[in-house]
Amino acid sequence: MSRLRTRTGTRTGIRIGTRTRARTRPPLALALPALLAVAFLLLPLIGILVRTQWGELGAHLTSPGVVEALKLSLLVSLWALALSLLLGVPLAWLLARVEFKGKALVRSLVLLPMVLPPTVGGVALLLGFGRRGLLGPWLEGTFGITLPFHTSGAVVAATFVAMPFLVISLEGALGGLRQSYEETAASLGASPVRVFFTVTLPMVAPGLIAGAALTWARALGEFGATITFAGNLPGTTQTLPLQVYLLLQDKPEAATSVSLLLLAIAMGVLIALRGRWTGTPVAREAASAPVAEEAPASDPGAAFEGGPATKAGGTALPPDSGRWPLHATVTGFNELTLDAEPGTTIAVVGENGAGKTTLLRALLGLTPRAHAALRLGDTDVTALPPHKRQVAWVPQDGALFPHLTALANTAYGLRARGVPRAEARREAQVWLDRLGVGHLAGRRPAQLSGGQAQRVALARALAAQPRLLLLDEPLAALDQTTRARVRHTLRTHLAGFGGVCLIVTHDPVEAVSLADRVLVLADGRALQDAPPAEVTRHPRSPWVARMLGRNAWPGTASADGLALAAGGRLVVAETLPEGARALAIIAPEAVSVHRDRPGGSPRNVWPGTVREITAVGSRLRVLIASAAAPDLVAEITPDAAAELGLVDGAAVWTSVKATEVTLVHL
Repeated sequence: MSRLRTRTGTRTGIRIGTRTRARTRPPLALALPALLAVAFLLLPLIGILVRTQWGELGAHLTSPGVVEALKLSLLVSLWALALSLLLGVPLAWLLARVEFKGKALVRSLVLLPMVLPPTVGGVALLLGFGRRGLLGPWLEGTFGITLPFHTSGAVVAATFVAMPFLVISLEGALGGLRQSYEETAASLGASPVRVFFTVTLPMVAPGLIAGAALTWARALGEFGATITFAGNLPGTTQTLPLQVYLLLQDKPEAATSVSLLLLAIAMGVLIALRGRWTGTPVAREAASAPVAEEAPASDPGAAFEGGPATKAGGTALPPDSGRWPLHATVTGFNELTLDAEPGTTIAVVGENGAGKTTLLRALLGLTPRAHAALRLGDTDVTALPPHKRQVAWVPQDGALFPHLTALANTAYGLRARGVPRAEARREAQVWLDRLGVGHLAGRRPAQLSGGQAQRVALARALAAQPRLLLLDEPLAALDQTTRARVRHTLRTHLAGFGGVCLIVTHDPVEAVSLADRVLVLADGRALQDAPPAEVTRHPRSPWVARMLGRNAWPGTASADGLALAAGGRLVVAETLPEGARALAIIAPEAVSVHRDRPGGSPRNVWPGTVREITAVGSRLRVLIASAAAPDLVAEITPDAAAELGLVDGAAVWTSVKATEVTLVHL
């Protein structure tokens, strides 16, 4: 039967795959207008090809007037491209990254030349930069610059109509780039300008190249604004499109040949871009080297179990002498105070929306939602920008720069702080060796496995010599085996870290094994800040108790037990002042499951229905819903489950001894 099901599933998969690859036949009501649109666009181009006198093409294109106009067009279009890059790249970044009043108006101004008739644009340029325009007299009187009827005027006209293509394309690319890359670079000590040139621009290079190509092609073909603003002077402003206009009157065959040249250039640009002119970031292809799998326990990463970290040659690294205690007062969405001694690791836990990431971003100085008055060691860094705080951040995805190798990624923070290139690379190699990925120094992030990438991200953060280390769920994307290895590596290096480390996590194992303290957040406030053992024994949050695998029932103390917030009553052995708010903690293994109502000593007995059975290691967890009490999780052995005949929907009874209930006073 099992084999039959497997074969059936295989055939189904083949059918599904075939269906996915099948072509969809468009309805005639849509296909016919679409074909007419293609014909409408294609027919004029075919007309140029048909009417071109191919035998005279060379003579037409090499005539003195055409050659002169072509040279002038190239000069004007290249200068227009340079001016567009100089002005348009910062403008695109501003529109993509900065929120300000009037942003919609600025974007409309950028788009306006694309929808404005070119001759109207030329008139507007005359009224703005002409001899009688708003700025023209000042330019002529102060600098002796006259734009109309001059080659510089043709450059200005071409820039006016072409620059929007660059801005729109690059803004789209910047909008598709995750800001975590730029924020991580800033946390490593890179100034905003350095981040822009070393991280932002390389990562949006496809969008920039596409926008630049479109801008150049549009400037090369500009006609209306140029003839209106700069005139039609041979050798001065008579570009190739203007030459076509003149030839059309006297030599239409030559005009057709020159038009074919401009058409070929435009089509060549579009074909080379292959549809990338929309600004959507293009995924970089991985290099030819295969992605390496995580090394077994005997690889270099396992060397950390035996003693101090060593360089590749075996020389022990001296410990960092810096010691930086932390004091932070956070206001805004988060309201809390943090104090920690050097070498302390704090696990930050809480429900989604509790303010965990906001806390980290406030310490980085990257969010307006919360403000942190921050002191690291003897230095108050509150007023400093993120790149000067010496606060390193490792986001959940690691944010390794895809255009840099593992070695260059690790050396980035050192280079940002002025360390010479050779020295920075040597130090980066040492850190990669310490984390067991030194042999991958030449690989790029796309060639690394998840665990290797996280080790490189950690090496990069530690190599930057931060005073505060922030890790936002650094192991969440890893499988269980890889997570265990990286967790061991992280624990080893945090033990010798001279600052304070905050780790946001949803994993109780990480919280217990890595942290000296657990900070529980709820609605931006600190609900509990205590050692892991204390949080495990007495969690003050139902969410944390459930994260630790325990049942947690909030309620109000009464004379005979606890009145549960969800309804029902719980008999307990402890006593609390009547009316006190409390959290009842019940371990799953303390819950007994029966098919019939139990007798004897249990004082808390409820009927219920099995809703879910899941395996946890060698035991089973059974979720039981009851109308008389909140949902309850019991942990039993598979043998006990078989003996009881437990299945989804089975009617059961549950019981908990009063002595098995722990009350936490809230």
